[in-house]
Amino acid sequence: MKTSEYKIQGMHCASCANIIERKLKKISGVHNVQVSYATESMKVDSENVSPEKLNEAVKKLGYTLLPEKSSEEHSPSHSVNHESKDAHDHSGEYKTLKQNVLLSIPMVVVAIFVMAWDIFGGQFNLLPMMGELPKEFFHHLLPIFATYMLFAVGTPYLLGLWRFVRYGQANMDTLIGLGTLTAFLYSFVISAFEAPLSQYLDVEIMYYDVTIVVIGFITLGKFLEVRAKAKTSDALKSLLSLQAKSAIVRRNGNDEEVPIESIVVDDLVVIKPGTKVSVDGVIVEGTSYIDEAMITGESMPIEKNIGDSVTAGTINQDGLILIKARGIGKDSLLAHIIDLVKSAQSSRAPIQKLADQVSSVFVPIVLAIAVLALILWIFVGSRFMPLDQAIAIGITSFVGVLVIACPCALGLATPTAIIVGVGKGAQNGILIKNAEALEKLSKVRHIVFDKTGTITQGKPSVVSFKNLSEISDEKIIELTASVERGSEHPLANAIIRYANDKKISALNITKFELHKGKGASAVVENQQIFVGSDSFIKERIGKEVDMNSSADAAYTPVIVADKNEVLAYFLIGDLIKEEAKEAIKKLHTYKVMTHMATGDIETVAASVAKEVGIDTWHSRMMPEDKQILVRDLKKENNEIVAVAGDGVNDAPAIALADVGIAMATGTDIAIETADIALLHGDIGKIAKSIDLSKSTLRTIKQNLFWAFAFNVVGIPLAAGAFYSFGLTLNPAFAGMAMAFSSVLVVSNSLRLKLIKL
Repeated sequence: MKTSEYKIQGMHCASCANIIERKLKKISGVHNVQVSYATESMKVDSENVSPEKLNEAVKKLGYTLLPEKSSEEHSPSHSVNHESKDAHDHSGEYKTLKQNVLLSIPMVVVAIFVMAWDIFGGQFNLLPMMGELPKEFFHHLLPIFATYMLFAVGTPYLLGLWRFVRYGQANMDTLIGLGTLTAFLYSFVISAFEAPLSQYLDVEIMYYDVTIVVIGFITLGKFLEVRAKAKTSDALKSLLSLQAKSAIVRRNGNDEEVPIESIVVDDLVVIKPGTKVSVDGVIVEGTSYIDEAMITGESMPIEKNIGDSVTAGTINQDGLILIKARGIGKDSLLAHIIDLVKSAQSSRAPIQKLADQVSSVFVPIVLAIAVLALILWIFVGSRFMPLDQAIAIGITSFVGVLVIACPCALGLATPTAIIVGVGKGAQNGILIKNAEALEKLSKVRHIVFDKTGTITQGKPSVVSFKNLSEISDEKIIELTASVERGSEHPLANAIIRYANDKKISALNITKFELHKGKGASAVVENQQIFVGSDSFIKERIGKEVDMNSSADAAYTPVIVADKNEVLAYFLIGDLIKEEAKEAIKKLHTYKVMTHMATGDIETVAASVAKEVGIDTWHSRMMPEDKQILVRDLKKENNEIVAVAGDGVNDAPAIALADVGIAMATGTDIAIETADIALLHGDIGKIAKSIDLSKSTLRTIKQNLFWAFAFNVVGIPLAAGAFYSFGLTLNPAFAGMAMAFSSVLVVSNSLRLKLIKL
């Protein structure tokens, strides 16, 4: 089965997305279809179904599919090309709408002027009655304006009505087309047969102004909506803009600029100061500070030396570096991030199901309500008022109901918030893979943490150093680092890093010996130096080391001695991440219970848990034990459980959790299994993720409330349900309200950009 993605042209509301889904699901070979109105995109899981067949199915309904990519073929260059294409398509729609708005505004102003004069002059006597000359002038001008508005600017709505008549598929365009065409045709008939109809109807009442204002305001609303929706994908556009189009490659000693897609693994790529890192790679020459803010959200540049990894899209600030290409094309971190963001932005949160269900039946229900309102006013209302007045109110109600109905706002309520929320997360180094995880994260009550690499740094470091001799600290560190330089043991590397941090260089050595599992020895400046475990030192010099209470059980001692005595010792352990304590503290403010599950020994687990403030801890945990712990927490508390980890041994628990969180510094399997990946393995981003989740869910609920409330109040008002209380809704104002309701929802979602994480 192949998963393909498409951009869709021609969608105007949420019901369009439902129509496309229902249509394509009927095609043999199509297993699943997911259409997003907010992103104007579609994902199809199918077997042996060509894009041409899919396009043919939806084209007669007024939509066009533009192939974007399949799961079998993708690269960053493809992403750039398609983003450019999308931008071009949106630019064309934007220009057309802008032109229509500019042409419509003068006509809308004239129509509103005439409406206002009629209302304030005729009904409220606040203005003098319009004179015969201007009245006659507008009597002929408004039909001309209305004709242009309906058949030029309003063409999409008439086509929507035509497709409804021909194929039985109704969307928002159908409602607008039917309403404005009804108003226009009624007015046209009155204009054409004014004399004979004057004895039955009030021929002074016509709805050309309604046609003009409704189409004008809806076009303006659509224009503002397209402009606002474009801003919701700013984060993705920013990521796409990071992709370099070319790079300088060193081949056979010569530097040449080549297209990015021609680079292969192990190519040597030159990164000049002030330029983007073009591919993922490892520094083999030079040092520099790299600005990774756009990828990780970290504001401070990070020092990078030989052997350090760099990521495509980051900025090389001040040094010339040479890197060996590792991740290229679809295998780069940036390409992976872009795919994750695009996938998450088009996914659906559980809370969206209600809006989707309502939108799928909304248009037929609105059509039924509009027709019922018209019938009731004509046949029932005429018993209590003159027929011409009942017909006028019936037509007004019919048009008003069709115009004010707004599945657009319902359809935009959830996805626009998801798009902005996921983008905001990506800008801060929080990669959310799907909308469901984003929603569930706001309800998390238990988080199970792995220790190594999640709460701790995941590599041994020198915790403390104790000098037991009269030799200077610097000299002993120098002697020790000189011996350890010949060893590849992780503890030796920790001491070497410790010396490097203190700017202490190693000396030349002779007679180096590696004693596997025990330590190492060498002659440094004609002095025999032993470095290793307590038992190794005792074996060599016959003396035990008294470390008193300083040798915490959580740390491993490395002893340094010469031929006669112990000189010093280092305590080495896996340091707790600087942000860990504050992260756990912040989680407790959300009333989240924290648990730690580690394969380490009990003393180490207890020490780490106590230091960072973990509520409960479990030691010597195998992968299946961690999974059992998660299962028990879910069963006992019936609450949302998250798991944060970075290793292969964490993957089963991450997969079982309601929300899996992976440190992006960890293994591929943990990252792939998780729902959320935190770049740079920053545990502090977990609390920020919950902040983002709560803000996004709150925005969605606000959007849905206003979208539902708008229709619950607006439709009965437009239908004339409150006529006896003197409350009615002119279709022109209904159109204005409908247009701006969608803009309101999108604008509210854009506020998520302003939150601080």
